[in-house]
Amino acid sequence: MEGHGSFSSFRTYFRALAKTPTRFAARATSVSTSFEEMSGVRTHSGHQMVKTLRWFDLVGFGLGGMVGAGVFLTTGRASHVFAGPAVVLSYAVAGVCALLSAFCYTEFAVDMPVAGGAFSYLRVTFGEFAAFLTGANLVMEYVFSNAAVARSFTAYLGTAIGVSTTDKWRFTVSGLPEGFNQIDLVAVALVLLISLCICYSTKESSLLNIVLTTIHIAFILFIILIGFCRGEWKNLTTPLNPSSPSGFFPHGASGVFNGAAMVYLSYIGYDAVSTMAEEVKNPKKDIPIGVSGSVVLVTVLYCLMATSMSMLVPYDAMTDVESPFAAAFRGSEGWGWVSHVVGAGASFGILTSLLVSMLGQARYLCVIGRSNVVPAWFARVHPKTSTPVNASAFLAWVWLRHRAVHGGHRSLH
Repeated sequence: MEGHGSFSSFRTYFRALAKTPTRFAARATSVSTSFEEMSGVRTHSGHQMVKTLRWFDLVGFGLGGMVGAGVFLTTGRASHVFAGPAVVLSYAVAGVCALLSAFCYTEFAVDMPVAGGAFSYLRVTFGEFAAFLTGANLVMEYVFSNAAVARSFTAYLGTAIGVSTTDKWRFTVSGLPEGFNQIDLVAVALVLLISLCICYSTKESSLLNIVLTTIHIAFILFIILIGFCRGEWKNLTTPLNPSSPSGFFPHGASGVFNGAAMVYLSYIGYDAVSTMAEEVKNPKKDIPIGVSGSVVLVTVLYCLMATSMSMLVPYDAMTDVESPFAAAFRGSEGWGWVSHVVGAGASFGILTSLLVSMLGQARYLCVIGRSNVVPAWFARVHPKTSTPVNASAFLAWVWLRHRAVHGGHRSLH
């Protein structure tokens, strides 16, 4: 919309709406500049976001955003269906692709350290229409995935403590459609607590993320260690069923690349780090280390996890592809308790990925508000907290109205 006045009243809004064809033609291909994004456009927030983040904060956000529950879900299916033991190479290929994409985000973020991420980058390259489509898709993606992730926390928490929490901590509301009639109290509380945290302070949110991510990585390293100690190297080349394709590459190179396409889902999250660029003290140094470094570290962790799982169970014996790590220990005498560790690790991964996603989406919506594509109210930065409180609070309400309250399916990430 053209200026803040378009949303000032219903009369002015409908008047502006009538001019949509001519305004669309004028703005669809209009291209912004880096200077405009970092000066004039940024002033629409009223107050500035404080530069408090360093490279280790960004590495923490990258690890927290990527190492979610996805690796616990995609690894088994990618190995059993596509790559076999070579799923470790699938993660390596997917990691290289993610790193190349991260380089693109890094270049833009260093040249234009604003909170808009891909939305702002497209405004200065392809114009407002391309930026609008991308921004709308990003907001919807975060809303759907974050709501599903919040609900999946209840299931993984139940795995960690050995209790069917989905039955005890959710209750059904009569009168609502089937599948959308359950209220998940844990998911609601989780969204509210994280929303309060990200509204209060970005730096404190970073500290919380670092603590949770450290605990999560400790769980992952423990699982890797147990896998290497208890697993057998022969499982990397020998299937359980002699009639199954054998070798490290049972399905050839095509299986590796098909597996890479599936496990790439586990890398989603590094793009949210670029939305923190406006709050980074030294963008030229901190952003390249934070974005690219986190992708490299995650790739190493994923390859180790994939190797550990492949050593524990032959690829053709992974019948429980939805939770292969937990299943690898659940049926073993004396090792069933490790499945609870897997659930605990996934729970912490959900917390960190949800925190980073909520931070990133709020900044996307804030910058979209700066461009007046949505009401400028979303662009306001609170003078005391230096965070986009309006955007954060609105998105928390949307998540609660969506699947965190009314149901939905478990997310891969």
